[in-house]
Amino acid sequence: MNATYHAQNDEGDASHAYRLLYNLVYCSRVAPGVDDAAVARIIASARRNNPEQGITGLLVFGSGIFFQWLEGPRDNVTQLMALIAADPRHGNVVTISSSEELRERLFPDWDMELVDSADIRAVLLDAKQNASEARHRLALGQLLKELDAGQLCELGKA
Repeated sequence: MNATYHAQNDEGDASHAYRLLYNLVYCSRVAPGVDDAAVARIIASARRNNPEQGITGLLVFGSGIFFQWLEGPRDNVTQLMALIAADPRHGNVVTISSSEELRERLFPDWDMELVDSADIRAVLLDAKQNASEARHRLALGQLLKELDAGQLCELGKA
């Protein structure tokens, strides 16, 4: 269901359209053997396929961890998440949050950012603090332990 709500401005016209958007935030650990070329293929595939599905978002990759915010039609986002969860390039896939609401897109353009260990640690800490389910906090805590122990390495340095 792709509902649209038109917000009225002071003149009474419907100049701002808000769509019912589903968003999902997850993180995963890169599987052993995934190299820079494989990550580049993931990015190319996302840039090619996600716009066709009405999916936008933000993908952060660093220290062997993917962290992604997806937004778009509920069915399309959940189908993409099922593909990601089944993708052998991803391990320990953890859904951090999901919701559906009428709003403008937070990330109207697909973006990919490579971050260093300090940045991915901050992202994981924030996600752990905001995770609503104990199993998600546990999984995020395990990723943080592995990161702190040096078990999650940068691509190309494995």
